[in-house]
Amino acid sequence: MTDNYENGEVTFVEFGTPSPWGPGPATIATFGPSAGCGRTRGSRQTPRGGGVAMLGESSEMKEVTEHLRRIAPSMAAVMLVGESGTGKEVAAELLHAHSTRAGKPFVSVNCGAIPANLVEAELFGYERGAFTGAVRQHLGYFERAKGGTLFLDEITEMPIDLQAKLLRVLETGRMVRVGGSEEIPLDVRIITATNRPSEAAVRDHLLREDLYYRLAVFLVRLPPLRRRGGDIELLANAFLDQLNRENGTAKKFDRCALAVAATHSWPGNVRELKNCVERSYVLSDDVVKLDVQPAIDVADSEADHGDFVRLPIGITMADAERELFLATLRHCGGNKRRTADVLGVSLKTVYNKLLGYANGTPALRVAGGG
Repeated sequence: MTDNYENGEVTFVEFGTPSPWGPGPATIATFGPSAGCGRTRGSRQTPRGGGVAMLGESSEMKEVTEHLRRIAPSMAAVMLVGESGTGKEVAAELLHAHSTRAGKPFVSVNCGAIPANLVEAELFGYERGAFTGAVRQHLGYFERAKGGTLFLDEITEMPIDLQAKLLRVLETGRMVRVGGSEEIPLDVRIITATNRPSEAAVRDHLLREDLYYRLAVFLVRLPPLRRRGGDIELLANAFLDQLNRENGTAKKFDRCALAVAATHSWPGNVRELKNCVERSYVLSDDVVKLDVQPAIDVADSEADHGDFVRLPIGITMADAERELFLATLRHCGGNKRRTADVLGVSLKTVYNKLLGYANGTPALRVAGGG
């Protein structure tokens, strides 16, 4: 999985088994961000049939992984939809790595990171003298991805007028550099992603409807971490193992650390989890106690520092109880005895609830005894 996709930090999980989709010993490998808004990967891509996979054993992730495996060999356009930090770029990398284009470049572009007046020139390139400062010919992302895959992240951040040009390029399979006149044939597979609900993006005129249908031949929704059950523990252990390998340490999680992690809603998804593990690792000695508080608590800064829980209408009773329990635990600084006193339950109930959440079992009643 990954965190910080917007900044180009991508974490892969490589399995040692011959089957890239089967279980096996996992090795974490992270590629850090590079300069610029786009990134090209070529020779270091995993060959088709290699061992890159998304880490997760939940039914949601197994379903997503199987879906990606089936559509990877095709040339069809894919749109990945999911909250920030759910692994959209990793999914795009996976599609490329298991396609017939695996040996060719994978070019990743964050559409929201390019100034609006430069998007066209960056995507399609420009000729020398096309505008002030164009002192040489410049190949755009489409040409750099020749024979490979072009990943357009945050596609809804692309200006609407340019979306019309992109649609024409995709339909004709040809493009013209800015300031040029020669039509250039394209050979690239398009994968896009957005953290907005796709239907809402079309309704709110952030994404052209005709372009949406052109890009979403396959629409893959990536589940948020809070819906992935035991994957939280799996990922936390993987990130801690990575830190131990990098620093030559052998730190272990506290007895209740993973149970506490299972009660957190993880609005930042895998990115937040990785940051949490790293932050807790740095602040701990041999035993790591997870600090699930974000570095900046937006909810607290927006509120008048009051102690309350915000619950959306439509949340299930089980999820509401879980959020209340988590908020109380945080308010008490992780002190389980104090949490039990505040909730009016026994200490045993608090421990049972933590273990129940960690194992993905239904929540116990808060009002109950031990």
